Amino acid sequence: MATQTETVAKGLPAQSPTDIEKQQVLHQEHSHVLDDEKRPAVAVDYSGAAAKTDPTEIKLVRKLDLWVMPTLWLMYWLNYLDRNAIALARLNGLEKQLGLSSVEYSTSVSILFVGYILGQIPSNMILTRVRPSWYMGGFMMAWAVVSALTAVVKDYKGLVLTRFFLGVVEAPYYPGALYILSIFYTRKELATRISVLYSGNILATAFAGLIAAGVFHGMEGLHGLKGWRWLFILQGAVTFVIAMMACYTLPDEPLTTRWLTPEERQLAHDRIERDTVGAKMQSSTWGGLREAIVDPKVWVFIWMQHCHLATNGFKNFFPTIVQTLNFNTTITLVLTCPPYLIAGILSIVWAWSSGRFNERTWHITISKAVAAFGASISFIWTPYLWPTSDAPRYVIPMASSAAFCVACAAGAWLMKWMLVRENRRIRASNSEATLFYAH
Repeated sequence: MATQTETVAKGLPAQSPTDIEKQQVLHQEHSHVLDDEKRPAVAVDYSGAAAKTDPTEIKLVRKLDLWVMPTLWLMYWLNYLDRNAIALARLNGLEKQLGLSSVEYSTSVSILFVGYILGQIPSNMILTRVRPSWYMGGFMMAWAVVSALTAVVKDYKGLVLTRFFLGVVEAPYYPGALYILSIFYTRKELATRISVLYSGNILATAFAGLIAAGVFHGMEGLHGLKGWRWLFILQGAVTFVIAMMACYTLPDEPLTTRWLTPEERQLAHDRIERDTVGAKMQSSTWGGLREAIVDPKVWVFIWMQHCHLATNGFKNFFPTIVQTLNFNTTITLVLTCPPYLIAGILSIVWAWSSGRFNERTWHITISKAVAAFGASISFIWTPYLWPTSDAPRYVIPMASSAAFCVACAAGAWLMKWMLVRENRRIRASNSEATLFYAH
């Protein structure tokens, strides 16, 4: 820009300092406009969600994936190994040794979810007030101990009590894991991450039979203990070790996570704040609970999850169902693996598609692969749909599962209608709004 002396020398009128300052501001604004024109526009979809283009943000997400996902996945994998061990123990004589009837076994399976339901909401209310890393790691240690104590039960009463308290101490994990993912990942990133997390559930069920086959074959009768008792002891011990590691690898809030740099912490916080639809200032934890209770969308999700996991009630009875093919115990346990390996791969691919296109309704309608709080309610009564008297075809429980699939898909379409209506309200109240609910 020309100086004051150069301007006078050229015969132009002298400029005051104020005029020069205005020209500098206009020059800077013009430069910003040119920079914006050169910078490629970030594409956003119908909900206002945008793909990552900033190299710094991409690097941050990769770092989160390396720290958060392996820890949460391993915790969930062990969670389902411990929880589902009872289904495998049944093949190794648990029912006979404890003198259980078919109904008593079913009650022992379902009672876990009574404790699970009672513990989930209070746990999540506490989670927002403490350090998630220590809170979730501590409860993982607790469920490791309770799971291992299953090895010393002598009768039906002891098994029911152990299973109930296992549900109580396992309750903080899955809602807590979803909470951690929601405060570190955007809407377009969440679907794939939740699916990867949920594959821990599926693959635990896949490999549980193989692990049990090895334990039953190699440790049966060791120190006078049945193989099923050793299964609970070994899995509890491994879970306890991983729990201690989780206390140090799990993150807390974005702004306080120890393994992020100060710049990464701020970026992690800001990008979630930009991506949040309908954010509100909460006055208290109880206020948040009241909002959840009166929100009809929450109840639709509960219904969808109830129906979704009602179709999965067979998991605790799958080894027994496979046993009707008249293979020996080892082959039966091995044959429980392949269906879940296929399911694990497909669930990740399907969730990636959902995140890639930021679409929910059709993905849920086709696969009904949703994982959330309402799921656990159905497990209280679905065990009673699988009595051994219905073997080998299990017509009634299979028909029930098909009906629940249809009900879950219907819930997805109801949720889409509610979210479309909510998006219209957002547009009507704010013509400049850019963030909307994905459906």
